[in-house]
Amino acid sequence: MADLTRADKEPIVVEPRWPIALVVSAFIAITVTLRILEPHRESLGPTWLVPGIEIAMLLALLAADPARVAARAGWLRRLAIVLVVSLVVVALSSTAVLIADLIRGASVAKSAGPLLTSGALIWLGNCLVFGLLYWLLDSGGPLARYRGEREYPDFAFSQQMSPEIAPPGWRPQFLDYLILGLTTSMAFSPTDVMPMALWAKLTMALQSLISLLVFGLVIARAVNVFS
Repeated sequence: MADLTRADKEPIVVEPRWPIALVVSAFIAITVTLRILEPHRESLGPTWLVPGIEIAMLLALLAADPARVAARAGWLRRLAIVLVVSLVVVALSSTAVLIADLIRGASVAKSAGPLLTSGALIWLGNCLVFGLLYWLLDSGGPLARYRGEREYPDFAFSQQMSPEIAPPGWRPQFLDYLILGLTTSMAFSPTDVMPMALWAKLTMALQSLISLLVFGLVIARAVNVFS
């Protein structure tokens, strides 16, 4: 996400930005698709609010000037955290709305196709947004990980627990956290990344619970509709 500058003013690439831009753009596409599929779906605030937050998130993550990121990283990081937490709230609300629709037998729950599509998009959106959250918070964020500011990580990756299998100076980047978000939602538990900090354990537990609810309720309802 960020660049540092050496004393000779040559920028050092800390982490490529295109994967983050691609994922946030995918999250925007998921939101728009859900709105098209379910135009009367309940939402937080006006219809433009959630896409506006997502676009602001994309701009904040890409706004750092390579020559001045050290001076701007503080407020950019705070803004990014606020926006990602807002997206987590949006993802949670989408999950809650889907569960409420299933309970009261809304129109989306009466047809297997729209139900499975909505469930898959909401599940994928949860994976993306939790991956962003892990990436921003682990060990103080990407800039702090680059600088090695914290002695102990919040998440222990296999390469950190067994450094002999990784190149010297290896550190997790965004795609590692995206895979962490996907595997947590699929396995309902840690796989090759161990949560060490309490916030990491609680967040992974919340993500696993959300995924279990979406999988269980959506698939069970879809089977009933098919039968």
